[in-house]
Amino acid sequence: MSDNQTISTKTTVFKTGVLLVNLGTPDSPNTPDVRKYLREFLMDGRVIDIPFAFRWMLVNLIIAPFRAPKSAKTYQELWEERGSPLKFYGEDVEVMLQAKLGEAFDVKLAMRYQNPSLDQTLESFRKAGYQKIIVIPFFPQYASATTGSVYEKVMKIVSGWQIIPEIKFVNTYYNHPNFIAHFASAARNYMQTEDFDYFIFSYHGVPERQIRKGDCTGNTCQFGTCCDSIHAMNQYCYRAQCHETTRLLAKELGLAEGKYLTTFQSRLGKDPWIQPYTEDTIKRLAKEGKKSVLAFSPAFVADCLETTIEVGEEYKEVFEEMGGKHWQLVESLNNSPIWVSLLEDLVHKNS
Repeated sequence: MSDNQTISTKTTVFKTGVLLVNLGTPDSPNTPDVRKYLREFLMDGRVIDIPFAFRWMLVNLIIAPFRAPKSAKTYQELWEERGSPLKFYGEDVEVMLQAKLGEAFDVKLAMRYQNPSLDQTLESFRKAGYQKIIVIPFFPQYASATTGSVYEKVMKIVSGWQIIPEIKFVNTYYNHPNFIAHFASAARNYMQTEDFDYFIFSYHGVPERQIRKGDCTGNTCQFGTCCDSIHAMNQYCYRAQCHETTRLLAKELGLAEGKYLTTFQSRLGKDPWIQPYTEDTIKRLAKEGKKSVLAFSPAFVADCLETTIEVGEEYKEVFEEMGGKHWQLVESLNNSPIWVSLLEDLVHKNS
């Protein structure tokens, strides 16, 4: 070998992009930004699954104009110095997970609606030429309107790329040991100081028609005992996964049958949504003389309008007005180390 010849010992590092995706939040709690967010969110055909023309009129002529001012006031209650909790908790997790995974991965947070946008974030991955992209929706249970919508949007964006890298989608983690451990540990902190009469596991609701559409057999979903266990025919059913999360948490906490219930919140419109409804259950429990309730929101990984305001404040007010004495919301994963460890595990399993 001549003196002017050299041997390169540099190793090329092929990076993997890790895309964390939450639902989204307005850019500010002001009415114009809230209206913009609502329009983008509710015009998604997987969220309001009715024909486009009817959806457009419903969202743009009724919901967005009239709901935005009221929602803006609610967002103003929720907003903190750092902004929307749903967003800044996600930003914290992005940094924490990046530190855990190291330089072989590039972790980025995006929102299905509004900012940071999926288009811009995926474009940064495309320009970087990553070997693989792992997509982790921030929804523990699969639903067409959440995880399904993220999948559809990501696939639509990358379908325009000349070179499409390997893409892995994380489907669910409603039964992940870390997920169960977090909510159980947080609940025990409250159970040490309060003897709760009842435990409510409140999940975001979806229309019954969406559950039926997802029934590949056409006859499994009966909105009854069909969700008493997870099996091959209902493994992708949102309602079944919610009930399974409840069962796992109840078992971990040693809750007796009859002292807890799976309920569903946040319904929109007059069509039937999956039941029982959380608000109706609260009123019934208060009438039955229940005085102390511990509430969970295990469909959310970050405390947000639906947890902090709806479950933590509005449902508490309903319960107390009906004669209840103590209502406590168990906090979500937010930026907890166990949540970051869960995500690290999901990344490595899909690497």
